[in-house]
Amino acid sequence: MSTPAAAPAPGALRAMFASFASVAFALGAGHLASGFTSPNASPYLAVGNTAIDFTPEPVKQFAIRQFGESDKLVLLGGMGLVILLLAVIAGLLSRRTATPGLVIIGAFGVIGVIAALFRRDLAVPDALPAAVALVSGLGVFGWLHRLASRPATAHRPDGNTVTAGDAGSGETGGDDTATAATSSTASRRTFVLAAAGVTVVAGGAAAGGRLLTNRSGVDAARTEVGRIVPANPPVPRGADFASQGTPSFITPNKDFYRVDTALSVPRIRLDDWRLRIHGMVDKELTLGFDDLITRRVEQRTVTMTCVSNQVGGDYVSTATFTGVPIRDLLDEVGVRSGAEQVFSTSVDGYTAGTPLDVLREADRGALLAYGMNGEALPAEHGFPVRMVTPGLYGYLSATKWLADMELTTFDKQTYWEERGWAERAPIKTQSRIDRPQPFQKFPAGKFTVAGVAWAQPTGIERVEVRVDGGPWQQADLATEVNEQTWRMWRAEIEFPPGGHDIECRATDKSGYTQQARRVPPVPDGATGWHSIFCTAT
Repeated sequence: MSTPAAAPAPGALRAMFASFASVAFALGAGHLASGFTSPNASPYLAVGNTAIDFTPEPVKQFAIRQFGESDKLVLLGGMGLVILLLAVIAGLLSRRTATPGLVIIGAFGVIGVIAALFRRDLAVPDALPAAVALVSGLGVFGWLHRLASRPATAHRPDGNTVTAGDAGSGETGGDDTATAATSSTASRRTFVLAAAGVTVVAGGAAAGGRLLTNRSGVDAARTEVGRIVPANPPVPRGADFASQGTPSFITPNKDFYRVDTALSVPRIRLDDWRLRIHGMVDKELTLGFDDLITRRVEQRTVTMTCVSNQVGGDYVSTATFTGVPIRDLLDEVGVRSGAEQVFSTSVDGYTAGTPLDVLREADRGALLAYGMNGEALPAEHGFPVRMVTPGLYGYLSATKWLADMELTTFDKQTYWEERGWAERAPIKTQSRIDRPQPFQKFPAGKFTVAGVAWAQPTGIERVEVRVDGGPWQQADLATEVNEQTWRMWRAEIEFPPGGHDIECRATDKSGYTQQARRVPPVPDGATGWHSIFCTAT
């Protein structure tokens, strides 16, 4: 009987396929396990959320400018490409021995565990999905690598065995060569079926994790809450110039801008939601949802703006919010002397700091909102409860998926303050041209230029437009709804043929007029005139 040849090394393709299938299985298993703990405990999301936290601020601003609300999808896609590249490298390095692949897959798994342990929104047990991913990834890779390395063997009629390496060596005949080749094909088929099966199971595990994550029944809970949300009050006639190119006065929920740090939208069971109000108060208060809605309810139509909005940007929207006045709750708990801010925390660990004096203003109307445009808050906009504070940029006044409110001083820094943004950030007076669009061509002659301006909570007094650096022309303003909302404008202008630069500026009711100099968003919001180039033909 001949001595079997040493186990051959797997080919490059088989090694890479083994690595890819193992990584996919690890991520799928981790995602499935997170369905039993916390959605953000999924290794993919834990690493992604940690990456967001440690990304330099200029890089974040670049991503927001370039990709808008798709920045998170771009991040997740980029992570996927990096993981794919690592899987390819792990496979190529593992053609002779499984050790390099085990090291790379193990390192990635350890990163997932560390990310889960250091997430503020996760507890120690939430590191379990990352540990499951680590162990399963290593185990599956070791198994697949052995299958990929297994030599093809066949039995001869005389009881001896022949391997693919022996066939054709002169020790065996042509029949042995054919038999070994057949056996080699079967060996490859076994590996391919095993790797494909692992990949399919990985996809099923990921889908199972998603189903478990969605088991909270948020859609049903939103329907239930929606029954107690009053319809929007009617919008006055002439509140927008939508037919001439401005946005509609009320932004539909599906179109309302979204900027936050959550890679996975928290889905909170209504019965599980609790809000704790504590810190520098006379008495702590913990509210469930049923407790909250028994208190006095108000509706406020508010324009909200993101501090990262560039001059002329579209991170500004208007909705009617229904909720409980925050001022009432502060009176209920009793505010101690020396308190300066409400330090709010989301269920995903995000923190913001809202100046206490703003929240206590009677006319400001800050809310703990649970309704938006006549229905329950959408999940992506904070269901079941969020903060809405008119006149302040959202990063310090509009915490979504609210879980905690601590009255404290400004010594306690928030998520964005730690990254260089301002402690206080009232919304700045801004205006934007919506019609024509940049580089649009239109017939020469009279043409209606239209746009929107905002200065919450002061209100817009006038908007002016000029062409090619000429004299300013005052625009017509739409009907004002309240001083906490945007205001549409339009101006009919004569355009001769050729290219033209159009600029606009707004003046608020305090008498402040926008200045021309462009200032970027960091640290407390952008300023400057919006301008576009267009062509009259």
